[in-house]
Amino acid sequence: MEVHKILTPTILLLATMDTKGSEALYLRDTLKGLGAKPLIIDLSTRYGDPALRPEIPADDVAEAAGSSLDILSGSRDMAANMETVVNGAASIARRLVNEGKAGGVIGIGGYTGTLMITAVLQSLPFGLPKVMVSSAAALPGLSNQFLKTGDIMLFHSVIEISGLSDPVKNVLDRAACALCGMLRGPVVDPTIDKERAVAMTMMSPCEKCARAVRLALEKEGYQVIGFHAAGIGDRAMEDMVGAGLFRGVIDLAPGGVGEHLYGFMRDAGPDRLETAGKMGIPQIVSTCSVNHITPSRSEARAEYRGRRKYDLDAFRTWIRMTPKELGEVAEIFAAKLNKSTGPVRVLVPLRGWSSVDSLGSPTYDPEEDGIFVRRLRETLKKEIEITEVDANMEDPEFARAVTSAACDLLRIGALK
Repeated sequence: MEVHKILTPTILLLATMDTKGSEALYLRDTLKGLGAKPLIIDLSTRYGDPALRPEIPADDVAEAAGSSLDILSGSRDMAANMETVVNGAASIARRLVNEGKAGGVIGIGGYTGTLMITAVLQSLPFGLPKVMVSSAAALPGLSNQFLKTGDIMLFHSVIEISGLSDPVKNVLDRAACALCGMLRGPVVDPTIDKERAVAMTMMSPCEKCARAVRLALEKEGYQVIGFHAAGIGDRAMEDMVGAGLFRGVIDLAPGGVGEHLYGFMRDAGPDRLETAGKMGIPQIVSTCSVNHITPSRSEARAEYRGRRKYDLDAFRTWIRMTPKELGEVAEIFAAKLNKSTGPVRVLVPLRGWSSVDSLGSPTYDPEEDGIFVRRLRETLKKEIEITEVDANMEDPEFARAVTSAACDLLRIGALK
């Protein structure tokens, strides 16, 4: 994942001109009135009104993907057509951004348009202003597909973007002003100094630890970038680590590894806990949330109802892992960490792995946590040290231990 640094007044406007032509032209004029230089990229899969004249027509988009609008218009394979258009539009958009010819992107659409346009936006660099105006933004279970790991502003239009009634114009005007506001700034350049940048996973049940570690490392001159480890943020971290943006990783909350194994809400994908090792950079690994699972309440099976659990709020419940699950996840941790080509250290708090997992909590069970630690110790290669700290994850003693280990490994990494 790249980081975007150059802002120009040129804006890419993505729309399907065969269905959203008049609305896109209105938005183009509005952006011009705000001092921007909009270029419409037409994502249509069939011929529309030739009088609309987008700057980058659908023919060019199809050709950029190795196809043609004639082929798309004659095909009934909607999924394949959409994939072609997305590939073509993404290729064009990335080229314009990389050449410094586009400083922001805005899209308008319903469900199909939003699905295609956000796929293009997801391919563009972090820090590039991106706004998606969508009547489908609030459809249950879809916003995560529209956003994934992209820094996209999803603007829910509420009403359908159809015609040019005053309410539709109001929506488009507000979206145009929002994007132009991002372009005019002042906006801090999103520079990540990889010589001193450290990626750190975190979440609310280890917030005190994460904050203390961040403040301590900042005093040492490091730039700490946090990632919310709820499945998407940690996927984004893996992408950015793979792009070579960080000097090291502090993985306080790698629970997405087990969530991927069991297919739960914080599933962070198959590459979780692997990229830092492939890059050969130092990594500190701890255990916040690793001993809990988070099936969605609508999908929770009867077998989970008798387990010890902790309700974080009205929407999230953490369920205690079984001894069998702890052993299985430990083996996966070991298999991933054993492939590391850089220094690794594992730190485990003995008095609970988060604020949720503390004395008095219904899920607190340090003895069962020991199953994970013992299995991890048995299967990790001997070069990887496991340090147990007599504290809770959120205690100051544990944050100091993480900070000390991080400073040690980051210095070692700098000597390589």
